[in-house]
Amino acid sequence: MNMMGVIFSNVYDERLGEVTARRTVASLPFGGRYRLIDFVLSSMVNAGITNVGVITKQNYQSLMDHLGSGAEWDLDRKVDGLFILPPFGQGQKSVYRGKLEALWGARKFLERSNEEYVLLADTNIICSIDYRKMLKRHIESGAQISMITTREEISGLGDSCDVVVRSDTTGRVKDVLMHYGIPGIENAGMGMYILKRTFLIELLRKSHSYNLVDFERDIIQAKCAYLNIAELPFDGKILRIDSLGKYFSANMALLDPSVRDEIFTRHGLVYTKIRDEVPTLYGTGCKLTNSLIADGCKIFGTVENSILFRGVTIEKGAHVKNCIIMQDTKIGEDVRLDYTICDKEVTITTGRVLTGAPAHQIVITKGKVV
Repeated sequence: MNMMGVIFSNVYDERLGEVTARRTVASLPFGGRYRLIDFVLSSMVNAGITNVGVITKQNYQSLMDHLGSGAEWDLDRKVDGLFILPPFGQGQKSVYRGKLEALWGARKFLERSNEEYVLLADTNIICSIDYRKMLKRHIESGAQISMITTREEISGLGDSCDVVVRSDTTGRVKDVLMHYGIPGIENAGMGMYILKRTFLIELLRKSHSYNLVDFERDIIQAKCAYLNIAELPFDGKILRIDSLGKYFSANMALLDPSVRDEIFTRHGLVYTKIRDEVPTLYGTGCKLTNSLIADGCKIFGTVENSILFRGVTIEKGAHVKNCIIMQDTKIGEDVRLDYTICDKEVTITTGRVLTGAPAHQIVITKGKVV
């Protein structure tokens, strides 16, 4: 495919609180066995993209461990493949402040690539998308930049959308609203953009000379009246994760089989790091209702409406309801958990009761003993 990919791994770190305190959004566990980056990276690979750069900023050790050589995505190649692009790669004296500065730091990667087009993408949107179709539509539009959007409801009450797009009947973007919070259904940006590689490099050089740092604000919003920017609507299911509450609800959405079918199979499979585990052990008397259970778990208690990652242990008499329990966590006997997110390697000791609420979940950080 004549398009390369660039993935931003850290864009929403500060919004997810404790679960991204020591990891990037891109490496945030999701759905029992995946990381958020798996979805956009798999969609790229399914579309035939074989040259992908992942721009990092901080706390990216777990991301590097997850991606490895890129073998699980067939990106361990002699030509092209998967590239980790760390900060300070081009002699910068400070960490980048926005996407433009991040891309400027990765300009050598862009200049040395041969693909005609570039796909820029965040990792906080979970969906199955056909990038071949999107590239074709971009070329047919004749636009300099195409931005992929979706119809999304803004509830107000503190909820807002980072980028809202207003277009004319031909699909050309006429206005862009940032951090828009008025209730209603709007065309919301998905953090995905397609443009020519040479045009992107030209934009970066000009932006650097003017000390511009924010791609959405300084390019998409500020220059939409001068640039030919097209809107490419996406009509599939998406799960947007830009807060802790939305992370919780996105995981819970996977308990609906129709959502799982849409996210995992619509335009190809979702690939992730392989970890060989024994099958899950279901002990005598355990009870499970409407839950996703990964391999390697040991369940002797009750699990209801929950997501369990690999290697989780639920002891006898424990009742786990409406929870996300990450890898290698141990839930002791007679524990009661409701609306709780347990990070990796947490231990909940015998008899503890932790009860959150649908709008405010309890978060237990990695490695903590309660």
